[in-house]
Amino acid sequence: MTIPAEAFFLDRSADTPLQAQLRRQIIAGVLEGRFRAGEKLPSSRHLATHLGVARVTVAQAFAELVATDYLGSRARTGHFISGRITPLPAPAPDPQGGFDWSPLLDGRYSRGERKDREPGWRRFRFPFVYGQADPALVDHAAWRDCAVRALGRREFIPLTGDLYGEDDPELVDFIARHILPRRGIRAQSGNILLTLGAQNGLWLAAQILLGPGRRCAIEDPCYPGLRPILAATGAEVIPLALDRDGLPPDTLPEGLTAVFTTASHQSPTNTAMPSARRAALLTRAETHRFAIIEDDYEFEMSFAGAPSPALKARDESGAVIHLGSFSKSVFPGLRLGYMVADPAVIREARALRSLTLRHPPGMLQRTLAYYLSLGHYDAQMNRMRAAYAARRAAMEAAIAAQGLTPATLGGGSSFWMAMPQGRSSAVLAAALQAQDVLIEPGAPFFANPAAGAGFYRLAYSSISVERIPEGIARIAAALRA
Repeated sequence: MTIPAEAFFLDRSADTPLQAQLRRQIIAGVLEGRFRAGEKLPSSRHLATHLGVARVTVAQAFAELVATDYLGSRARTGHFISGRITPLPAPAPDPQGGFDWSPLLDGRYSRGERKDREPGWRRFRFPFVYGQADPALVDHAAWRDCAVRALGRREFIPLTGDLYGEDDPELVDFIARHILPRRGIRAQSGNILLTLGAQNGLWLAAQILLGPGRRCAIEDPCYPGLRPILAATGAEVIPLALDRDGLPPDTLPEGLTAVFTTASHQSPTNTAMPSARRAALLTRAETHRFAIIEDDYEFEMSFAGAPSPALKARDESGAVIHLGSFSKSVFPGLRLGYMVADPAVIREARALRSLTLRHPPGMLQRTLAYYLSLGHYDAQMNRMRAAYAARRAAMEAAIAAQGLTPATLGGGSSFWMAMPQGRSSAVLAAALQAQDVLIEPGAPFFANPAAGAGFYRLAYSSISVERIPEGIARIAAALRA
């Protein structure tokens, strides 16, 4: 790698000679680790032109640095950072120095940061963590081929432009004609907005609907990332306890602006809302004039009978904002999803999205459009269903063999488990980490974290079928200890 000439500058108002300034910048770069052994410096001619100095000034600086072992030179090749100088340790930040931001920041976003996730989950032999992909199930060659197609000359010219808030028409068309009909939803392009995953969709919906003085209801327990999004709006957030069929519509209070639900596959309990209750929720929304935000995550993974049509499929009044994502079906790092709603909602959400990111990266949109239209998506779904079915069967057998207790039964790629009476899942999780086992304790899912002490989640998307029995056995042993 060549260090760009733009990495150097000279201050002609300083008392230090220009040659000395250049030497000091190179020495500082080496000692701070910014310039690494083997990296090539710009030619003396190029660097002199950039800095506006005589070439001899740069050549003399290079010569002195070669003499002091900071640089090495090669005939007809140039100058390189040598490996003879060891960079200094990074200095510890000074907590007392710098600008005091505390009067200007109220912390409303950092307070909502999730602390329950383990970024180093791959180092555990038994990672029962939710939402992570198994790279072996993704056809890397197919994804690369689609990316190459998107970079073709015919495609590349439109991709280099700013879409001004619009989305890739081919991807939107495929979602409308192939993805949404699988959920019983009929939609036109004016009903669809691409998002950076379901999390971004939840944020957009919350921002355009809620604010101080408004009220919304959420499921309790629910997806942990939802509560910080709603808290930042300043709206009143009302958690409603679930029963065995999910969210009871008759417990919804008056004066709501929005209700957030995972009706088809409740997060984290995995229960599916029955048809009669869905109808009651839709009727109540139309009568009391509130919006329903439906997070329809992981609909592709149904292992508890045929999947029910989405809530949006029965939405005759247009009160439902439907959110979908490719994070679980393709891979989480893709960060692409979609919102389906009334055109008035899409218009407002698109305007808000344009203020922050204009549109998701065009290259990713077109690559995904190819991945879907060429059949790779369906092939991946078939691989995932087969692999997940085998893992689920192994998990069910191991749970039964070890005498563990599922709190609820349902589809998807996880189990919602109950702790023995009086035991804490947070304590269990901490003990299991020392045994190379990672589980998700229940506290983050509840508005009152203490209510989650009796629950934990076990997912199998990131663990091989061979390791599941031993992992479950370690959990059971820890519970007995």
